[in-house]
Amino acid sequence: MEPISRRQALQLGLVGAASVAVGATGLARSLSSDSPVLASTGSPRWREPPELRSSGGRLEVNLEVALTRLDLAGTDAHVLTYSGELPGATWRVSPGDRIAVRLVNRLDAPTNLHFHGLHVSPEGNGDNPFLSIEPGQAFDYEIRLPEDHPPGTYWYHPHLHGLVADQLFGGLYGAVVVADDVPVARERVLVVSDISLQQDGTVRPVTVPEQMAGREGELVLVNGQVEPHLSIRAGQTERWRVINACSSRFLNLAPEGLGVRALAVDAGRYPEPFDVERLLLAPGNRADLLVTATAGAGRLGTVGYDRGGPMMMRAGPGDLSGPVLLATVAATADDAEPDRLTVPPVRQPDLRDRRPDRQRVLEFSMGMRMARMTFGFDGREFDPDRTDQQVRAGSLEEWVIRNPTPMDHPFHLHVWPMQVVDHSGTGPREPMWRDVVNVPARGEVTVRIDFADIGGRTVYHCHILDHEDAGMMGVVEVR
Repeated sequence: MEPISRRQALQLGLVGAASVAVGATGLARSLSSDSPVLASTGSPRWREPPELRSSGGRLEVNLEVALTRLDLAGTDAHVLTYSGELPGATWRVSPGDRIAVRLVNRLDAPTNLHFHGLHVSPEGNGDNPFLSIEPGQAFDYEIRLPEDHPPGTYWYHPHLHGLVADQLFGGLYGAVVVADDVPVARERVLVVSDISLQQDGTVRPVTVPEQMAGREGELVLVNGQVEPHLSIRAGQTERWRVINACSSRFLNLAPEGLGVRALAVDAGRYPEPFDVERLLLAPGNRADLLVTATAGAGRLGTVGYDRGGPMMMRAGPGDLSGPVLLATVAATADDAEPDRLTVPPVRQPDLRDRRPDRQRVLEFSMGMRMARMTFGFDGREFDPDRTDQQVRAGSLEEWVIRNPTPMDHPFHLHVWPMQVVDHSGTGPREPMWRDVVNVPARGEVTVRIDFADIGGRTVYHCHILDHEDAGMMGVVEVR
C-alpha cells in the first residue's frame, strides 16, 4: 500500500503540512495482529444506535440529558447520555423536514445543543450556541431544514462555552442523517468517540497539559463499544457513515482487507466516488464511505497523525492521535454476484466562478499571559458580547484562515458551509465543501462562504474542544 499523493490529500481536503505519510511497511506494523495497540480483548458484536425517523415532514425528539450508569468496555461506568443512550439515537430526516427537540437538563450544570453542519437558522430556538439550559430546566428547539438542504451525515452535541469538551468527552453526541437514495445493501452509522475512566467508573478529570494539547481518551469507542466485530456479505457494498465525535483526536483512517470508496466528507459530495487507502478526519469531520469486502477478515483502524503540540509542551511523535483499531470485519462467502453499484455523478456549486464581495484574514493565536496559556483568534479570547465579524447578508466572502502556531487547528463555522479554494498553497481541482477544515501548523487555508439565504449571529471556532473552551472562538453576525 502506497502513501496517498499530495493531489489526493488535497482532494480529501484534510491533510496539511503536518500529516504523517505511512507506507506499506508502516501500515503493516501498525495494523498487525500482534500489535499491542490493536490486541483484542474479546470483541463485542456490532450494535447500531437506535434510530428515530421523521414522519409527515416532522421529527419530534424528547432528549433527556443525564448522568447514567451503563456497561462500557466491561466497566460499570458513570457517563453522560442523551436519553440513556451512548451514543444518542440517530435522527433520520429529509430535506424540508422540521425537527422539534425538547431538551430536558437533568445534569448539575447548564448545557445546550448544537446541530453540527446543518444549514439552519442560528437564532431564537434554532441552532443557537448562546442559549444556556440550566439544571432542571427544559427547552424546545425547532429546526427547519431548507427544501434544498444537502443530504449527508451530520451530528448533534452540546455547545455551551466552557463546558463543551467535558460534556462531549463524557458521552453527549449523536448522528443526524439527511437521507438520499444510494442503492447499497446496508447502511451503518459509526460514531467514533474517546473517553477515559477512573477505577470507580467515573470519567477521569482532564489535566492542565491535556487541556493545552487537547485531551484524547484512553478508550476509543465505536457506537459506545471497544473494537466491535461486524459481519458483511462478501461482494456486497455497504454505506458507512463515520463521525469523528472525539474532543481532540484526529482519525487517520486506514482500512485493511476492505475496498473503500469515498462518497463524501462532511456534506461535500465528490463528483464521483473514488478509491481511498487513507482518509484523515479532524475532530468534527464525517466521512461517507462505500465499503465492499471479499471473503475473509478485514479491519477498520487508524494510523498515526502528528498534530503537533502547544509551545514547549509539544508531545513526541505518536503521543497524540496514534494508531488504534476501531472495528474488525468478517466477510462471509456468498455465491451471489458482486454488487455492481453505480452512483450517479453529483455536480456541486463552485464559488470560484464569482468575485468575492470581501476578503477577511482570521488567525489562530496561542500565547502566555500571567503564567497561563491563552487561546483565541487575532490575539483575542472569545467574548460572547463582542461581534468579531460583521457580514452583509447576501454577500459572498473569502476568508483566509492562518495558523502560525506549532499545532494543527480544525476550523469550524456554524450554519454556513465553506468551499475550500486553497489548502497550503494548492487549490482543489473539484469543488470541495466542508464545515470543518483542518488548518495545519504554520499553514493557511482559504475558503469562500455564500451568506445568501440565512442570517443571524453564531460562532466559528477550533474544533479541538479544549481550545474552544479556552477561548479559541469568535462571533460572526450576518445582517
